[in-house]
Amino acid sequence: MQNFPGAEYNLIVSRETQERLERFAKLFLKWSKSINLIAPSTIEQLWTRHIVDSLQLRNVIEISGRWIDLGSGGGFPGIVTAILLAEEQEGWIDLVESNQKKCSFLRMALAETGGRGAVHPVRIENAAKTLPAPDFISARALAELGQLFEYVQPWTTRKPDIKLIFHKGRDYRSEVDKARGGWDFDLVEHQSVVETDSVILEIASLTRRV
Repeated sequence: MQNFPGAEYNLIVSRETQERLERFAKLFLKWSKSINLIAPSTIEQLWTRHIVDSLQLRNVIEISGRWIDLGSGGGFPGIVTAILLAEEQEGWIDLVESNQKKCSFLRMALAETGGRGAVHPVRIENAAKTLPAPDFISARALAELGQLFEYVQPWTTRKPDIKLIFHKGRDYRSEVDKARGGWDFDLVEHQSVVETDSVILEIASLTRRV
């Protein structure tokens, strides 16, 4: 790919990372013919709507560290993060996905791209029993904010300084307001470079209100 789509959004990566992303995209299109990895209507926008949208995490935070990605599905942002971590001094991402076919795809994606991570075929509710508390937890198009907080609480109770990195769409403000009814948290909103009405929420110091 001569013109890397991320360049349009000031997301510049090394040639090696670009090649890894291209291998991932090729594999994704192959697998999406047989299993539903994303909404079919968005496949033509694979690069901008999904890959670049996931890639912009590197503009939000310093990604080095231990990650857990919940509901990894088609690999967004989990596989993209794994690819970025492959060029870091340190870092690892655990991909949590209960669908066995999607787990097979995710394992193949890690193998094909050299991404730094592992796949865990478990339900999110059970993941905290075996996975240690990370530095970051990510999720994209998975659940409302309040439900995400329920998912991550077993880890944040053990490690209060975990940063939660969630992609959210146009209705995110109502989700934030609703979640504040039962939770206290620090919030930073990062405007998406791909979608004008979308954000990446950076959340810290999560505690349940008593």
